[in-house]
Amino acid sequence: MAEADRPIAEPGTPVTLEIENEANGKTGNRRRLALMVSVPLLIALVGAWFYLTGGRTVSTDNAYVKQDVVSISSDVNGRIVSVRVRENQMVKAGDTLFTVDPEPYRVALESANAAIATAQAKVTGLQTDLSTSAVDIEGAQSDVTFAKAEYERQQELMRSGFTTKAKLQAAQNAYQNAQWRVREAQVDAAKARAALANGAQVPGVNPAVATALAQRDKAALDLSRTRTVAPVAGRISQSGRLQVGQMMIMGLPAVSVVASDRSWIEANFKEGQLEKMYPGQRATITFDAYPNLKLKGHVESLGAGTGSEFSVLPAQNANGNWVKVTQRVPVRIAIDDKSPRPLIAGLSAAVTVDVRQR
Repeated sequence: MAEADRPIAEPGTPVTLEIENEANGKTGNRRRLALMVSVPLLIALVGAWFYLTGGRTVSTDNAYVKQDVVSISSDVNGRIVSVRVRENQMVKAGDTLFTVDPEPYRVALESANAAIATAQAKVTGLQTDLSTSAVDIEGAQSDVTFAKAEYERQQELMRSGFTTKAKLQAAQNAYQNAQWRVREAQVDAAKARAALANGAQVPGVNPAVATALAQRDKAALDLSRTRTVAPVAGRISQSGRLQVGQMMIMGLPAVSVVASDRSWIEANFKEGQLEKMYPGQRATITFDAYPNLKLKGHVESLGAGTGSEFSVLPAQNANGNWVKVTQRVPVRIAIDDKSPRPLIAGLSAAVTVDVRQR
């Protein structure tokens, strides 16, 4: 309003109130103008940001921490005599977990040593028999020579008429018996040599001795296996089945070791999220158990099949009631950072993969 058109205030009228109302009106106009300009601009900026960054990442919260779990069983049958671990205890590779009663296997080892001594004694006896057979052959050959000479002499006497036919037949029979004794001694020697022969698989060792040695090695191996050790470093789980006095059966799982130093994430992505995903792409991992923990990783590999394909009862889709269900594919995410908090197998996680680069 112009100064000329403004009414002259009567004495006692508050002029300052009118001036303030006019100033407030101008301020409100400026605010409305700023709001009308900023809101569309903000919407445009948000749309541009989504347009430029859309498709850069894919994420899923269907992800879990995975670790190698080694089921350990006893390699021999027997009763547990000592247990060296407890639930959730950390162990190193080679640490003793439990021990089975070793006494039966120590007795078996002593029996195997006795079997070796018996086999060696038998070999010594066979060597003696072979030496005796050689002596018997020499003696039988000497008898053959004597019997042959006597038989020829009786033949000469028979032709001269100075002996009887009975003596000639007796000399002939003695000569034949001497020949048979030579053959018998030769057969015994061949048997002795065959018993002392070394097999092609164990050259230089008698088969009987080799069998006893193998039995001793097995007994020694069984004795060493009465002490069960941790094959890998990790955390003990399910140790409640280890009780002193309990009978262990070979091959039956007794305790588990979770290899905590080998952790990875199994993220189940929808099949529509795999178009731009390749091994080696960077990933970010968060955990429900540790809200403030964020680790870096990368895509190690994509699964060979969907989760339903490897389930115990695969879905049967060849029917009239088929309904399409989005499948999920397990993707293995390697963890690159060292976690300051313990990663427990089965923890829920969320994974975001940057798919901009192949």
